[in-house]
Amino acid sequence: MKISAHLKPNSRHREEVVPNDDGLLTIYTKAPAIEGRANLAAAKLLAKHLGVAPSKVKLVRGATSKYKIFEIDQVD
Repeated sequence: MKISAHLKPNSRHREEVVPNDDGLLTIYTKAPAIEGRANLAAAKLLAKHLGVAPSKVKLVRGATSKYKIFEIDQVD
């Protein structure tokens, strides 16, 4: 399953995943967008939001963009 997300790094007060009306998820993280730290934090938050292990979430597209596509592997 692929999920589109909009990443907001350096959030001051919250770390959460917010679903939007258009089907896009907005991920707020306190991690900075330096050396992929925000991407790792976003993957962990997305895994927690979906109830899967963090190892099942993989960033497919958008490593340097604020718009990202994650792939979730649900095969156990």
